[in-house]
Amino acid sequence: MTRPTFLLLVCVLVSASLVVAQGGDLTKNFYRTTSCPQAEDIIKTRISQLVSSNPALPAQLLRLHFHDCFVRGCDASVLLNSTANNTAERDSIPDLTLKGFEAIDDLKATVEAQCPEVVSCADILALAARDAVSIPFKKPLWEVLTGRRDGRVSIRGEVIGNIPAPFFNFTQLRTNFHNKGLTVHELVVLSGAHTIGVAHCSSFSSRLFNFTGKGDQDPSLDPTYAAFLKSKCKGLSDTTTIVPMDPNSFTSFDSHYYSNLVRNKGLFQSDAALLTDKQAAKSVNELIDQNDFFTKFAHAMKRLGNIEVLTGTTGEIRNKCWVVNSS
Repeated sequence: MTRPTFLLLVCVLVSASLVVAQGGDLTKNFYRTTSCPQAEDIIKTRISQLVSSNPALPAQLLRLHFHDCFVRGCDASVLLNSTANNTAERDSIPDLTLKGFEAIDDLKATVEAQCPEVVSCADILALAARDAVSIPFKKPLWEVLTGRRDGRVSIRGEVIGNIPAPFFNFTQLRTNFHNKGLTVHELVVLSGAHTIGVAHCSSFSSRLFNFTGKGDQDPSLDPTYAAFLKSKCKGLSDTTTIVPMDPNSFTSFDSHYYSNLVRNKGLFQSDAALLTDKQAAKSVNELIDQNDFFTKFAHAMKRLGNIEVLTGTTGEIRNKCWVVNSS
C-alpha cells in the first residue's frame, strides 16, 4: 500500500468513527422522505396545543430529553415503566422529579393514529423538546436529526453516575460531560437550559443551610439571593417547595441564566462551579450575548441529541412509550 493510499484510508476511518460518535445514521427529515411525511408536523401542531394548557411543559420536556440522552444515549429508556422484574430509570432518585411523560404518551398516540409503528419515542421526545421551547419564537431554535430507534433496557442503577448532580464541582462536571463526548464549552452552553423551569429546594438547600456541614451558607452565593431562597425553602428537610431556576424570567428561554451567574446568583452548586474554571468562566461571559447563546445552544443540542443513538435495525419502534414491545 502506498503512503498516499494509506493516509486516505486513515482519513476515511477517522471520519467514519466521528460519524458514529456524533449520531450514526441520523438524518434530516428522516420520516418525511420515507414512511411518515407528516410526522414532524403532527408533533409540532399537537405540542403547541399541549403547551397552551401547560406552560411548564417546555422546561419539563427539555429536562426529560437531557436525562434520556445521558443514560444509554437518546433511546427513550427514561420513558419506560418499571416492571415486576426491573426498576427503571424513571424510579431513580434523580428522575423522580421528571415530568412530561403524559405529553409524550399523548404525542405518541397522536402520531400512531396516522403512522402506526413508524415513529420512535426517542425521536418524538427530541422533536417535542425542540418544538415546545421554540413556540414563542415561531421558528425552530435548533435542528433535530431523526431516525433514532428505541431501546429495550432501562435500569435505575445506571442513572446515578451518568446524570450530573446539582452539587457537582467543576472537575466532576467536566468528566461527566467528557464521558458523553461533550466539551467544556458545550457543558456551559447546555447549562443555559436552566433559564427555564423550576427546582426543588432539596436540590440546593445545602448551599443555604449546611454548606460545609457546620450549618453555614455557601459564601459564593449572593447574600440577597440567598435570603430570597431562604424565604422560600423551609430547611434541609424541605422536599416539596419549588423555586424558579431563573428568578427574573423562568418561563422565557433567554440568556438571563448567564447574567445571573456572573452576579453569583446561580441556583445550583453546579452552576456556580462554572465560574471556578477559567475556560468555562470565559464562555459564561460570552454567552450573556443572547444571539451568541442561541447559536451555540443550537449546536450543542444537536450534539446532545446524537449521543449513543440506536439506528438502522438496532432497538425497536415501541408501540407505547412506557413499555417495550412483546417479543
